[in-house]
Amino acid sequence: MAAKTKCKAQLLSGNEACVQGALVAGIRFFAGYPITPSTEVAEGLAEELPKIGGRFIQMEDEIASMGAVIGASLAGLKSMTATSGPGFSLKQENIGFAAMTEVPCVVVNVQRYGPSTGLPTSPAQGDIMQARWGTHGDHPVVALMPASVRETFDLTVEAVNLAEELRTPVIILLDEVVGHMRERVELPAAEDVELFNRVKPTESPDTFLPYKPAANLVPPMPAYGDGYRFHATGLVHDETGFPCGKGADGNTLVRRLQAKVEQRQPKIARAETFQTEDAEIVIVAAGSVARSARAAVKEARAQGIKLGLVRPITAWPFPEEAIDSVAQTAKALIVAEMNLGQMILEVERIAAGRAPVFGLNRIDAELITPEDIIVRAQEVTNNVR
Repeated sequence: MAAKTKCKAQLLSGNEACVQGALVAGIRFFAGYPITPSTEVAEGLAEELPKIGGRFIQMEDEIASMGAVIGASLAGLKSMTATSGPGFSLKQENIGFAAMTEVPCVVVNVQRYGPSTGLPTSPAQGDIMQARWGTHGDHPVVALMPASVRETFDLTVEAVNLAEELRTPVIILLDEVVGHMRERVELPAAEDVELFNRVKPTESPDTFLPYKPAANLVPPMPAYGDGYRFHATGLVHDETGFPCGKGADGNTLVRRLQAKVEQRQPKIARAETFQTEDAEIVIVAAGSVARSARAAVKEARAQGIKLGLVRPITAWPFPEEAIDSVAQTAKALIVAEMNLGQMILEVERIAAGRAPVFGLNRIDAELITPEDIIVRAQEVTNNVR
């Protein structure tokens, strides 16, 4: 086994690590529009992509930028965009189009306080449910939620790989804190990073059916210009790619789109656990809130409170197995999130009454602190005795 390249330490923000991950993963096209707190992603790729033969384009708005990303991906380039809440809302129709036409692409959403323009520089986690249900209809969704600068790099690479493997949009749900904080990181060399490139057809263009799935439910994907002619439409289509207008074809298509993610859920969905083995109260927290939760677990343990942490790394598919496990042993679960209650809905569904589920919510543009979590844990402990 070849030795891995030794890398020097860097001081990077989460947004900068996202740029580095995108470049290593093979992103060669970015279209977007500046929006706080994601602008550094666009700025970094605007500087770096031309150096390696890639393309950056600032579009007139977020709707057009998502369309450009889809077009570039259809032409064969690994493509991505970055935005925040208001821009994420504008992208939703084209995200649905990309899901229906099976166009791989990555959407970075650095969450900020909302709704509407809200507080553009303040942290929040209000887009968790929008990431799952923002576009209309039943559609596949993969959304990754980093909690550190290094993990932002790693999950950006993973997002690109999953998009290419599944032929679907993949969302990176940062929050303002993770996007802007700086940490010392040692990133792997490009040659040590495992990449996945979309599978191309091997059969003759004369017999090629663009939406005929392989055994893994994902159709091979040529690029426009490879000699294969194919039609991409958001209408219900059969294996030829052309609209068919039949409900039976819609049933077959949409169920396959869902199934290609669902059958990989054990591989995709995951969470990190911390001191949950004997925990009486388990905190469920993601992104920057999980950092406070980890500190709270350590402090609570010092005070004699048996606290543990489950940190979802994938917001979607939600890591059901980790929640199911602690729901069987803990006296109560506390879901800490910077919104009025979104992730808690999934936790309640999975816990199914085996352990009571409590919320800890802040929407005052301030972080949930370790102290907030310890106080809530003490309240819950008294409540469930």
